[in-house]
Amino acid sequence: MTEEQDFTPEVEPAVAATIFGDGIDKARAYAAALIKDGDELGLLGPREMPKLWTRHILNSAVVAELIEPGARVADVGSGAGLPGIPMAIAQPEAQFTLIEPMERRSNWLVEQVEALGLTNVRVLRARAEEVGEAFDVVTARAVSALPKLLRLTVPMTRHGGEIIALKGSKAQEEIDDSKNLMRKLDIHSFEIVFTGAQHLEEPTRVVRTRLF
Repeated sequence: MTEEQDFTPEVEPAVAATIFGDGIDKARAYAAALIKDGDELGLLGPREMPKLWTRHILNSAVVAELIEPGARVADVGSGAGLPGIPMAIAQPEAQFTLIEPMERRSNWLVEQVEALGLTNVRVLRARAEEVGEAFDVVTARAVSALPKLLRLTVPMTRHGGEIIALKGSKAQEEIDDSKNLMRKLDIHSFEIVFTGAQHLEEPTRVVRTRLF
């Protein structure tokens, strides 16, 4: 396999149109922006391009199954807008705030939100600790291990709200490592949920943490 083949962006899977529905054109424009700017801005490296749709865009979008219309959602450490932008396209009836501390990334996110016409998305350049708002749902992808993530995100989640963290095969281990925080952080329960099972060969595994 040549290097060129290795880094060729993935062709849009047919199921993308089903997942995004009326938002498919926005999803395509977002994919094109990631292909154009991903490497230069350190958003997604060239090695991720062959898995652009399946591992990143669709993997994020299906998590929107868990978001109710009208919910206020914060995406912490949004980076390239994952999972927040695909989720916001897939669930246009919820309000999303992309939280990203790095200037060049947050500027890029602002540009994308504007270019895509995402009226249900705003960008906040801040660290999680600086936000000072409470959301119904807080999402995170590849930010940190669950115990540290919960310490960051619980303060910005309303009572009775939830934290949805996209996780890999060690999800249960991370839950076990977090159980000693339950009383201190007012955590009601942990649950591993698979989203997108009806659409994706590999559904997205999330840890859903509910608060009292």
